[in-house]
Amino acid sequence: MGLRRIRTRGAVGGAVALAAVAAAALVAVTLTAGTASAGTGTGYLHTSGNKIVDSTGATVRLTGINWFGMETDNHTFHGLWAGKPASWTQQIDHMAQLGFNTIRVPYTGDSLRSGATATSINTDTNPDLIGLSPLQILDKVVNYAGGKGMRIILDRHRPTASGQTALWYSGTATEASEIADWQMLATRYANNPTVVGADLFNEPHADGTEPNGTGSCWGCGDTTKDWRLAAERIGNAILGTNSNWLIFVEGVSCDGNGGSPNPYDNIPDDPMACDWWGGNLSKAGTYPVRLNVANRLVYSAHDYGISVYDRQPWFKDSNFPNNLPDVWDHFWGYLYKQNVAPILVGEFGSTLANPLDTQWMTKLMAYMGTGTNGMSFTYWSWNPDSGDTGGIVGDDWNTVNQAKMNIIGPYLNPPAGGGGSTGGPTSNPPTSSRPPTSSQPPTSSPPPATGACTATYTVTSQWPGSPGGFQGSVTVKAGTSAISKWTVKWTFANGQTIGQLWNGTLSTSGSAVTVTNAAYNGTIPANGSTEFGFTGTWSGTNAVPTLTCTA
Repeated sequence: MGLRRIRTRGAVGGAVALAAVAAAALVAVTLTAGTASAGTGTGYLHTSGNKIVDSTGATVRLTGINWFGMETDNHTFHGLWAGKPASWTQQIDHMAQLGFNTIRVPYTGDSLRSGATATSINTDTNPDLIGLSPLQILDKVVNYAGGKGMRIILDRHRPTASGQTALWYSGTATEASEIADWQMLATRYANNPTVVGADLFNEPHADGTEPNGTGSCWGCGDTTKDWRLAAERIGNAILGTNSNWLIFVEGVSCDGNGGSPNPYDNIPDDPMACDWWGGNLSKAGTYPVRLNVANRLVYSAHDYGISVYDRQPWFKDSNFPNNLPDVWDHFWGYLYKQNVAPILVGEFGSTLANPLDTQWMTKLMAYMGTGTNGMSFTYWSWNPDSGDTGGIVGDDWNTVNQAKMNIIGPYLNPPAGGGGSTGGPTSNPPTSSRPPTSSQPPTSSPPPATGACTATYTVTSQWPGSPGGFQGSVTVKAGTSAISKWTVKWTFANGQTIGQLWNGTLSTSGSAVTVTNAAYNGTIPANGSTEFGFTGTWSGTNAVPTLTCTA
């Protein structure tokens, strides 16, 4: 089922001029980039010039994959309907083993609502997802991916599940509601650096023709259409809630006032006026996004091949594909090359059905650079059900498209502990998320038999060291009556300590641990559940403690 739409209105051919940049940014705090980081770094991510850096100043390169579905009326990741071995955990294992270190997660506000239902889940393959809400499934994906050293980018892909719009809002989804959704997510994941930030809105673009365009513009000054001004409003609202997040801002499609060039007005059109939806950042140098927190801005561009839309003029240039770097320089690459800000190529992909697309994608990968110092990217897509690009895996959600991986694989920066064979197998990917262990602890604790709530403790991954490290989660489940708050307690008896905890409030006294609900997950319906996660260290034996739950 084709879920993506064809981009429209590329530029009409011609020479490319490199855009000039006016460095009109806010006063910045300088971060000194350290050495390259293995995997995705440590702690929260910030920016320094055109680099993304971790909490130690080490340079990080995000080389990820899009896993869509939460923006559709399924309200959760596609492929959860797949048969074995492609469970949700195995699919994340497979992404990491191939070398993808980041997952970009498209969503719509509809999937965040109370009462939203996740559908098309194979309960035989994914019994642990039965009865969970879309947000609870997202929590599990975040926690599991984080345990593998991966990062998550959240992407507001559509205002509603009904489809994409040219503007970032619609008649039923206002800018205020979008901000509220982002602030909820920023609060939900405020203590979990696995979630690195917000891709504010997917592919704002022109609608109609000039001079009567009604779509998104950049720098036109009309607050109802100027995506640059909206990105400032939305981005600053998010940073006011969670100042640690990166803010990813996509481009528009066309220069001007929100419309495509009019071919019938006898006025010559700029040959480089339009790019792919979300791909035109040519005016960001003159009209930069201004955020209230320094070192948080990442510009994001989209780029596609001939199999998506074959009438972009650069595909017909006699110098193809050697003309492509000039095209990318004009629309977004100059921001990186002139050290203005980092670039994330948030979407690019192809079926490779047209042989020219192999040339396009090979040239794009080389343009983005190699090693840790190149541009970041998230390939579209993991999903085989992307109608105009297909996926990295086939319809079984398991078999790898080796032609694509042969091009992408050499540029991937694998997550620490995630495997990292860039080519990867074509079948039988790893099925366990557990890194090499020095012992195999029990996976979960038995919940209490009675009470208003029960709590089940699970060690999701463990690795040796001095001390060793581990990630765990606790599922809190209500009994036959709804609860409005909960408290879980236990005592570590074998030298474990918690370093970081999310989706709950932690307090400790020696080896005694108490976790209470966060503001957003205290209310649990009858027989419903929520989950909090944590990372920590252990020595001796990482035994599972006995938990108590009160409500």
